[in-house]
Amino acid sequence: MQLAIAICDKKKLIDEGYAPRSINSMLASLNSFFSFINRDDLKVKSIKLQRQAFCPEDKELTKDEYKRLVHAAKQKGNERLSLIIQTICGTGIRVSELKFITVEAVKCGEAVVSLKGKTRSVFIVKDLKKKLLAYAKEKKIKSGSIFITRTGTPMNRTNIWREMKNLCKQANVNPNKVFPHNLRHLFARTFYGIEKDIAKLADILGHSSIDTTRIYIVSTGIEHRRRMENMRLVI
Repeated sequence: MQLAIAICDKKKLIDEGYAPRSINSMLASLNSFFSFINRDDLKVKSIKLQRQAFCPEDKELTKDEYKRLVHAAKQKGNERLSLIIQTICGTGIRVSELKFITVEAVKCGEAVVSLKGKTRSVFIVKDLKKKLLAYAKEKKIKSGSIFITRTGTPMNRTNIWREMKNLCKQANVNPNKVFPHNLRHLFARTFYGIEKDIAKLADILGHSSIDTTRIYIVSTGIEHRRRMENMRLVI
């Protein structure tokens, strides 16, 4: 119990260098324990976190880095991975939604994604459609999901994540930036940079809340700093 009370000392934990999010995770676990032992009086409020104005540069995948990953996959002779990367980044779908990229969907240029009781249409642009159909023809995939394993089952998140990580050294990209969901973020930032329509972007990404979409379009510190410099408010 003394240990639990010690962890509840938020100021002390901050002084010791713990990140606010880490402290909140510890507090959430402890508050659950206090509920279990019927000691709600011991619960401690979490630290209020202000929404970040920009994201760390070492976490955001740039368009140039994305291109290098695609090129590295091609150099390794992994056309399937190259197209997976381009499909996620070119449509904004989740990696778990790749199974809906079927031969039938690509032919009509639109995939219907149904997950968690929600359905939305995902458009497949002309250049991507051409590449996917050529790949399916080469691999003799006549129907169903295009991205499959040798046994015919859809590629899963773990396999894709591992294959992407193997590209990092050759592509000269920080491994911390390389994971499927970051491609979705790049799609979101690129779309918003052109359209400036967050509501439309939320629909495309399949978000129920625009607050979730806002997380996707946060710019880097470099962009944030450049915009502030361009304001020219220091005389």
